[in-house]
Amino acid sequence: MAKKLTPLEPLSEEVLAALRENNEAHKGIDPIIEIEDVQMIFNIANEQLTNLKEYFIKIAKGELFYREFIALKNVSLNIYPGERYGLVGINGSGKSTLLKCIAGVLDPTQGCVRCYGTMAPLIELGAGFDPELTARENTYLNGALLGYTKDFIDKNFDSIISFAEVEDFVDMPLKNYSSGMQARIAFAIATATIPDILVVDESLSVGDFKFRQKCEARINELVETHGTTLLFVSHNSDEVKRVCNRAIWIDRGTMRMVGDVDAVLDAYNAPEN
Repeated sequence: MAKKLTPLEPLSEEVLAALRENNEAHKGIDPIIEIEDVQMIFNIANEQLTNLKEYFIKIAKGELFYREFIALKNVSLNIYPGERYGLVGINGSGKSTLLKCIAGVLDPTQGCVRCYGTMAPLIELGAGFDPELTARENTYLNGALLGYTKDFIDKNFDSIISFAEVEDFVDMPLKNYSSGMQARIAFAIATATIPDILVVDESLSVGDFKFRQKCEARINELVETHGTTLLFVSHNSDEVKRVCNRAIWIDRGTMRMVGDVDAVLDAYNAPEN
């Protein structure tokens, strides 16, 4: 657990009431994700340096100064099996940072996140991909990073490539792929198995309309048929409504509202916001 810091600010009464109501509704059910008093603070250099030489000179002279940027402030939430949470907020509000803490990509500065079960993270497209390798080779590489065995990839390779619709380009280096084609492969690999938790961070925004529909159908299948828990970030409110039943509105690192997806999106999209 991270070092304890002085709390920045308490959650609002509205958010606390919504959290209590959701916990009460799931009484007797263990959460699949526990987020406890999470803060994330980044140190940002006060001046931009153009090369490593300048950086080390500043360090040697004791002239390198930082300011703190608080990306998340005292976020607490229990997420239960089968829930579908959409995370909404303007750019830089902390949505992706929270997902990275949940996925284990980042360790929070304060607080802790506990996840129970297998996770398929779709957070940064291309993470784990080598652009010099072919789609075939990258499928095995990325699958290994997600914990898949070679036998599993062997058995599911054709279905992964078919879902991604890149059969004609499977032996082409990934550097020649568009971002949309890379998104297809990343999504196909991540959902080749049935994860307990699926984390999707705007990965579908780079795909074409038909493929986004195909991904949404796959997400709905995982959630409705297999009980997968979903954490989904998108700036498209209609997309969030289609795949999520609950939502979290994050504003400047603070959880401003949590609850039913329609209610949260109505508040978030209100003219004064």
